[in-house]
Amino acid sequence: MELHLQGRSAIIMGGSRGLGLAIARSLAREGVRPCLLARDENRLRQAAHDLAAESGITPHWYAVDFSEPNSVQTCLNALRDIVPETDIIIGNGGGPPLGPATACDPALWQKETATMLLPVMQMTDQYLPGMRQRQFGRIIMVSSTSIVEPIPNLVLSSALRSALASWGKTLAREVAHDGVTVNTLLPGRFETDRITSLNAIRAEKAGIPLSEFRRQKEDGIPIGRYGQPEELGHMATFLASPLAAYITGTCIPVDGGLLHGF
Repeated sequence: MELHLQGRSAIIMGGSRGLGLAIARSLAREGVRPCLLARDENRLRQAAHDLAAESGITPHWYAVDFSEPNSVQTCLNALRDIVPETDIIIGNGGGPPLGPATACDPALWQKETATMLLPVMQMTDQYLPGMRQRQFGRIIMVSSTSIVEPIPNLVLSSALRSALASWGKTLAREVAHDGVTVNTLLPGRFETDRITSLNAIRAEKAGIPLSEFRRQKEDGIPIGRYGQPEELGHMATFLASPLAAYITGTCIPVDGGLLHGF
């Protein structure tokens, strides 16, 4: 299937590893030039090198700490020269700490709100006018199935990702006539550093080996295994293409059948 993405550009937040890098890799294979944003400069440099070797397309990259407002603003200013216009924004990032819904720490909630919500909103504000003028744009958030079925002890992630999905739904209606679509992907359990880290914490708390904890989780997935990052990358790349022009304002699970509801 020809996706008609050759020559497009994309900004991938959290693009140095995991799901973000998988999306960047899938887009680059279709001729999209990615700009990778993440905190670790060494990982960014290596990811850009690998992508160039695989696809023949040399990515841009910029080191930014999305938890620091000044770093985000510096990045936005720099991107005006590095990537004056873009066609695709991938809003992706690491998750916040584990924690229950009780014993609220206002400072932590404020910090994670600024980290998880504001950067993708600011990135959109910077590039949306050009998308609307060109009558083409794709804004894709990478969220979690937890916004549909909350995961115990992940209240920060569930609540803030739900807020971002709601923002995306609202934005989708505002820009629908301008050739811009806004969608949210809901990955289930994937082979990523984040999932490995969370599994290790939960296995230790449950007092069972990590391998046994993983087996239990795989048993709860109808397909019977964790997802590979490139499987999410394929879905994101399709949504980024002109072929997905009639899909907007929706949340799409990519979870191996994990969710029990719609």
